[in-house]
Amino acid sequence: MESFIIQSKTGLALTVSMGQRIKIIDVEGQQIADLVAYNASDLHEKLDSVATRDILQSVHIEKKQSVYSNLYKPMLTLIEDTVGKHDLVSPACRPEMYAVLYNKYDKVESCFNNLNQALDMFGVPAPSQHNPFNIFMNTSVNKNGEMEYQTSLSKSGDYVELRAEMDLIIAISACPNEESAGNGFHSTSIMVEIY
Repeated sequence: MESFIIQSKTGLALTVSMGQRIKIIDVEGQQIADLVAYNASDLHEKLDSVATRDILQSVHIEKKQSVYSNLYKPMLTLIEDTVGKHDLVSPACRPEMYAVLYNKYDKVESCFNNLNQALDMFGVPAPSQHNPFNIFMNTSVNKNGEMEYQTSLSKSGDYVELRAEMDLIIAISACPNEESAGNGFHSTSIMVEIY
């Protein structure tokens, strides 16, 4: 087993082989982890939250269901989940989002930049946007179609366990956003175990 700590407001990229399991653990609680994935042998194929919603016919994911690629192939299957509430709707936070939603412009840390910096070591070109699997993010769509962002339900030690369905390059960002309730207005670290 390999173990990694993703410090608050930073990202990490690594490779996983088909059949390996990835355990993503919320160290202190209420911390969102943005996850993206690429087919290790074809970087044009990547995790796609929109395709995943299309296949699942839901904005939610449950155990034994998968997140899918832009080519509608399963990439990661949710094996274990101690929280039960994650996000397949929201894009990765990025500097432009902070400017528009929070009037914040200077030295903005973001999942978009964290993911790009982490993936650069594997030669993955920066996309125009990341649409990740936002683990531990508590997003709801109400009956009027309005999105509601609430504090993550995860507690210290909560985790998800995913099985890789192909050889992957994955990247995870410990979301830096302290302007909204998602992280409980405080960014903390994420632990990752590969086995």
